[in-house]
Formats: sequence, structure tokens, C-alpha cells
Amino acid sequence: MAVLGHMENQGSSIITALGAGSGIDFIQLASDLSEASFEPRRANLENRNTALEAQISSATLLRSSLNNLARALGDRVRNGDLSPQPSLGNSAIADVTTTVGIAPQGNYSLEVSQLAQSQTLASQSYGAGTDLVGEGTLNIRFGTVDGTSFTEDTEQDGLAIEVTADDTLASIAAKISTGSDGKLFAYVAQGSSGAQLVIKGEDGAQNGFVLEPVSTGSLPSGTPGNLDYLNWNPASDSGELRQAAQDAVFNLDTVEFTSASNTVTGLPEGIGLTLNETNVGAPATLSFNANDGAITAVMTDFVAALNDVVLLLNEEASGLGSTLGNDSGARGLRADLSSLASEIVMPGAEDGEPSTLGDLGLSITREGTFQLDTERLDATLASSPDGAAAMFTAGAFGVFATIDGLARENTLFSDPGSLGGSITRYEAQIDRNEERLSRVADNQESLRNRLTRSFIAAQSNVTQSQSTLSFLQQQIDAFNSSN
Repeated sequence: MAVLGHMENQGSSIITALGAGSGIDFIQLASDLSEASFEPRRANLENRNTALEAQISSATLLRSSLNNLARALGDRVRNGDLSPQPSLGNSAIADVTTTVGIAPQGNYSLEVSQLAQSQTLASQSYGAGTDLVGEGTLNIRFGTVDGTSFTEDTEQDGLAIEVTADDTLASIAAKISTGSDGKLFAYVAQGSSGAQLVIKGEDGAQNGFVLEPVSTGSLPSGTPGNLDYLNWNPASDSGELRQAAQDAVFNLDTVEFTSASNTVTGLPEGIGLTLNETNVGAPATLSFNANDGAITAVMTDFVAALNDVVLLLNEEASGLGSTLGNDSGARGLRADLSSLASEIVMPGAEDGEPSTLGDLGLSITREGTFQLDTERLDATLASSPDGAAAMFTAGAFGVFATIDGLARENTLFSDPGSLGGSITRYEAQIDRNEERLSRVADNQESLRNRLTRSFIAAQSNVTQSQSTLSFLQQQIDAFNSSN
């Protein structure tokens, strides 16, 4: 760079010397002429890029507004409050949930005859939790306890807990809890009868268990301090079993179901239950009712959000003078919005059931804005509450699917007729213009160099002519003086 700078200074000195007081800066003149030659084209490209960037910004705003509308509506649908709400005649029996995307209908009877519970054992008594339990291995197997019999569940891995000579009642409780990977929980209860090891399993009939210690200690068998003092099976039970493991049993519409847990899923129509109490002989009625208030509220918000999109569309794409006045993506969005109220969103709806957004009260004014026809919405909710609720699911059809599809179709970067396609097109034009600006800069620099060389050569010729003219003038002056 230092060499280049030296050459430029040298060229300037040469021109200044050759200029011989002419007052002309040929370096600046060459730069000014080359810049003036290319300024119109460069300014046109830069102005075009500024306009394209504004178009990208406007299309991005519209694209974001559509995606935000679809996202917000999806959140409301997935929240579940727009689906039919469950109502249980005896609410103390169970808590009821529904699956997003499924709208249960009709009434069901629910009768709970048995709750799921876990097996609980309380060992024979020790003096204190610090008492030694004896050395050996405490084996635990899982399965079903039925009266005095035990049937092992071979699908469940048993436990083999190593017990050292230093283990106490408290330390073996900790080993059981940590070694069972959550299947068992053990602790020491210091009650009026002394210290007892309490062990609790998981809910469900197959989660019962037996204790089968193998002692290597020296104390007499069957006494505290010998590990076999913790032995337990249903045939030898003498009061250690405080609660038997069992499944939940209930009837839904007189059909019997069993569950290892009181939290039950996978029932018909996406119904879920958390069983709390039994109601043998007194079935409770489970019904599902449309949440009219929530549907009206979401339609009100939906119309307001649509009008925000329309307002933005009018600001950015109304007429040829606007940023997106001649944009195909903006025109496509306007066309889609104009037919939105009449679009069928529930193609499988039966005659008389709501199938369009217009059936939910959506209408469009002459000015192209949206409004909510509350009378039509109320009539739909009154005549077909289940059909209206079914339109607010996360399935393949419905209000959300329609708006989500509208957003996707109008924002795809790969579709030249969408807002996303417009953004892609404008960005490509900017890239091409940047390449042209680069070529303009190269051509301008090439012209400046040519002009500089030309001016140096021309000035050199002028200087030589001036020198010759000066010599001749001297000769003439000398001749005149001699005469």
C-alpha cells in the first residue's frame, strides 16, 4: 500500500509540474469525470435497492402478522377451553380431562368400585432405627399377592440388596429406596411398639412384593439382628401386611375397565380420569357441554386480529403508490381474506351442522374489513353446540386448520405467488443489483485510470509545445534586437 501511495503522489507531482501554473488538478478532474459518468446508473441501482428493502420489510410484516395470528389461535385451541367441558354429577368421584383435538359428545355413566393402591408392609419391631439388622442379601420379588399366595411377575426385575454387618434398620431402608429405582419407598417408623421398617410399593395389583432374605449372620434365626427377621410372604403374614396392592376397577357406561393407576387415559372419545373415590351402586352421570362463552370470546378476538391484518395490508398494499401496491403476494392474501367467511372448514359436517366461518358469525363488510355477527353465532351455538365446539379442535379440519393453512400458503418462500415468494424475489433482485453496483465501481475506476493517463500525456504535449514556442520567441526577440 505504501508503494501505491508513493506512485499516486508522484503522478500528482508530475501533473502539477507539467501543468506549469495552469491551475488545473488533473487527478481530481479525472476522478470527477469518471464519477459523473457513472453516477446516474449507480444512483438508480441504489434507489432501486432502497425500494426493494422497503418491500421486503412490508412483506415480512404481513408474513409475521399471519403467522402470529395462526400461532395465537393454535394456543387457544390447544388450551382446551374451547372444547366441550366435562361435567360429572358427583364431582368428588373423579377429575375428568379431555384430549386436545377430540370433542366428546353425549352422556356417560361412571361407577367406581375400587381405587388403585400400593402394597404397604410394616416389619416386626426393633428397639431403634440404629439397631443392626444382620449381614446377608435381602431379595425382593414383584408380582401379585392374592390371599396367601404370591404369583411372580417375571416381566419385572427383582432386587438383591447386599446387607453388611454394619447396616442398621435406617441404612437398609435407604438402600431399598435408592436401589429400587423408585419402585419402592422405605423408611423407619418409631412408634409405640418400637422401630419398624415400612416399605411401600407402586399402585397396581402386579406391583405387590415379597421379602426373601438370605442371612449369613451368627445370631439365632428369626430374631432381631438376623436378616431373616425381615422375611415376609403372604402365607406367613402375621400382621405385617398393612395394605394390599390392587388395581382400580370402574364401569364406564356399564363396561368394566381396570387400571394399575388411578390416573386413567386412553378411554373412548379421548376421556381421561383421575379417580378419587368409589361410588358403588350410585353411578354418576358424565356429560360434555359446549363452552359458549369461550367460543364467543375467541371469535371476538379472532375478528379483531383479522382486522389488524387487513389494516396492515391496506397500509402496505393499497394502490400503486404503496410499498406493495403491485405485489402478487399481497394480492393473493387479499383474495384469500375476501373469501374467508364462506370457506368450508368442516367438509364432513352433516346437513344443518355448521361448516363455515360464516356459521360462527364471521362476515366481511363492503370496505373489506371483518365483523362478528353475534346473532348468527348465537343461533349456531343454540342449534348445534357440539358442532360449533367441534370446529375448535387441533385436527385436520376446523378454524385453526383453516387459518394455519392460510398462513402457510401465503408465507411459503418457495411459492412465487405468496408473500414469502415475494421476499425471495426481492432479495434476489437486491443481490443482482449489488453485483451491478460492483461492476459500476470497477468500470468507474477503470475510466478514472484511463483519463488520468490521457491527461498526463496531453499535458506533456502542451508543455513541449510551450517550450518550443518559448525558444522560437527568444530567437525572434534576439533577431529583432540585433536589427
